[in-house]
Amino acid sequence: MNTFGHLLRLTTFGESHGPAVGGVLDGFPSGIEIQASLLETAMQRRRPDSPLSGSGRQESDQVEILSGIYQGISTGTPLAFLIRNTDARSSDYAAIENAFRPSHADDTYQAKYDFRDPMGGGRASARETAARVAAGAFATMFLQQASRIRIHAYTSQVGTVRLPGSVEPDWEKTYQYPSRCPHEETDREIQELLSRCRQEKDSIGGVVDCRISGLPKGLGQPLYDKLTARLAQAMMGLNAARGFEIGKGFAACSMKGSQHNDRWTADGKTEENICGGVRGGISTGEDLFFRVGFKPVASIGQEQYLLQQPGNRLVRQSIGGRHDVCCVPRAVCVVEAMTALALADFLLLDRSSTLLQHRPDSLLGGNR
Repeated sequence: MNTFGHLLRLTTFGESHGPAVGGVLDGFPSGIEIQASLLETAMQRRRPDSPLSGSGRQESDQVEILSGIYQGISTGTPLAFLIRNTDARSSDYAAIENAFRPSHADDTYQAKYDFRDPMGGGRASARETAARVAAGAFATMFLQQASRIRIHAYTSQVGTVRLPGSVEPDWEKTYQYPSRCPHEETDREIQELLSRCRQEKDSIGGVVDCRISGLPKGLGQPLYDKLTARLAQAMMGLNAARGFEIGKGFAACSMKGSQHNDRWTADGKTEENICGGVRGGISTGEDLFFRVGFKPVASIGQEQYLLQQPGNRLVRQSIGGRHDVCCVPRAVCVVEAMTALALADFLLLDRSSTLLQHRPDSLLGGNR
């Protein structure tokens, strides 16, 4: 399943060490001004700008738009784009071509397809997220020009280092910090932790928080395509994602109903927005907030036992290649991109539903 979305559908292609990765964004509305600076900024944010957490692989990530744009405006036809791979080092993986690495998708891809691309993880590599970030930039252009919706993600935790609950993140400064945690002291602690992990040839996990403002009330398609369900699908489809929670999340499991039930205010909102901006799978019009947990990167520099094929022989050796110490800082912009794609699709679904309700002849034929 390489496609995400219903009316706005992203299909991606490409492998980590292939000629390119890319995508086709079908259903993208016409008349949207394509902002080259926004696209360039999005791709720049995904690149590893910190030697502490980044892999060292330096791709230019120039997005080549192949179709769907004329004179800087979207035409409504499929928007196809390409991002060439220029800094792959396939020789790094020659020694483990016939081995299954621990906590990787090597054996599962082999079981599913009876064949696999071992270079850099192939299709299972986080390199594929470059296409998601590019598509998310296009979706963001649509959201900014068609709505008041704004998306802000940031690093809230790496290992045991957490952003204090008393700190209100400064959204505008998130990308000024290498860790993507918009708090000077916490950012410094995270960088120190990442430095220790790199020295130990190890990796570490963490959490990305995301807040959405300006959502209209009523987005979501119950019962099986709730706003919460689609956001969870978008996030859990990311590499290394291991948890998703919205509102109080798992903390709500230990609360009583009297604690979790929010009080109404005179303007029809709630006092604390405990539900996180969604009720019944439909947006409430208040800020929506969720969290995504990421596991440690599986490729580390320490020697480990690999499962050599054929014969399932245990062989102790290190894994070659260039790998992130922590994927969380670079995942922040990917979370924003997938959120933008999900919300743009829901906005289009809501508009088509409204049109069908109020002007059925326009969609079903004038004589029906």
